[in-house]
Amino acid sequence: MSLRFVLDPELTPELREQIVDLWGDVTNAGGAVGFVPPVTAADVRHTAEPTFADIVDGPDRLLTGYAGERPVAALIFCDNRFDLKAHWCVLKRVMVHPDTQGHGYGAALMREAERLGRTMGWEALHVTVRDGLGLDRFYRRLGYREIGRLPGALRVAPGDDRDEILMWLDLTAPGAPAR
Repeated sequence: MSLRFVLDPELTPELREQIVDLWGDVTNAGGAVGFVPPVTAADVRHTAEPTFADIVDGPDRLLTGYAGERPVAALIFCDNRFDLKAHWCVLKRVMVHPDTQGHGYGAALMREAERLGRTMGWEALHVTVRDGLGLDRFYRRLGYREIGRLPGALRVAPGDDRDEILMWLDLTAPGAPAR
């Protein structure tokens, strides 16, 4: 089954709860989306509500991927909130539901983000990755390159500090992936 993507879906109470559930399920399966497992819906909601406000009121935008009527993938285009950085965008909370892993939904989500990034006039997309999970390999396969690391920036547990890897996709360079 392929995904149907919706940019800026109406954030109804039902969709908000579905995204909170997605976020929690991704986290509890070991995904690196801002938390360390285990989390509850209440834990996620505490962070999700201000995130939703920045989407509803602007300037951030939500991209949701649906399998049928179920949202199984999502990411947020986060505005840099700084005019000197308006030509590129940060992607946050890149999530694919764990029970749909292995169907190519993550790559499809990122390809759609790339396509939309080009249509919105951005010259690059930026994502940060928690080291130690192999996520950097996934992004490299999609054309992103590592541009730096913040050593030990993420403390996932006492004595377990991880690098935050900065990844960049140039949307304008000759030979930049066009999908």
